[in-house]
Amino acid sequence: MTKRLRYQVAVSLDGFIAGPNGEYDWIVMDPAVDFTALYKELETAGMGRKTYEVMTAQGGNGAMPGIDVVVFSRTLPPAEYRGVRIVNDDPQEVVAALKAQRGRDIWLFGGGALFRLLLDAGLVDTVELAIMPVLLGEGIPVLPPGASAKLVLADLKRLPASGIVVLAYSVRGGAGAPRIRYIKSAAAQARKALRRGKSTRQTPAKKHATKTKASKKAKR
Repeated sequence: MTKRLRYQVAVSLDGFIAGPNGEYDWIVMDPAVDFTALYKELETAGMGRKTYEVMTAQGGNGAMPGIDVVVFSRTLPPAEYRGVRIVNDDPQEVVAALKAQRGRDIWLFGGGALFRLLLDAGLVDTVELAIMPVLLGEGIPVLPPGASAKLVLADLKRLPASGIVVLAYSVRGGAGAPRIRYIKSAAAQARKALRRGKSTRQTPAKKHATKTKASKKAKR
């Protein structure tokens, strides 16, 4: 199976992936998004220096669970930490080499300038946007100015609880976008809530047994 390079980001309704200073506190969370399932589809995450620095400013070294992170930078010295590799190499060459290997897909995590570079090189296979019900007014655009690209809608999911709409597009000439499988159905969410409720709720018999044990313990 062909390994895909998937540009997958949260974006405001007016087309920004971050605020003017890289802020992302405007991103809406929704319990229907199953990040564990998403991470299982991915093997590597690629990002630029600015995105990496925003992540590390929140604590940690930018590592992601079960995913190898590659940071592309012309200014940071090459380094390797647990789960994170900083490189000064040409992103086009690194990504082309990664795509030639067997394994799970590559997540193009950010930012927009890196997306533009790899899109112009014909390396991006999908554009997957989680559109937030937010208008920022200004910020970092989903794609800097440059050549246009033709996209084909592959799948979409609506998340009524939060107002998020998730769109998956295939880039013409690419390997094609997968179906959106990391969004839990309403039925799956209901089952999970029911299981959670059962695990925390005691039956009358269990309550009586607990009280009896406590009473016997107090008499000793």
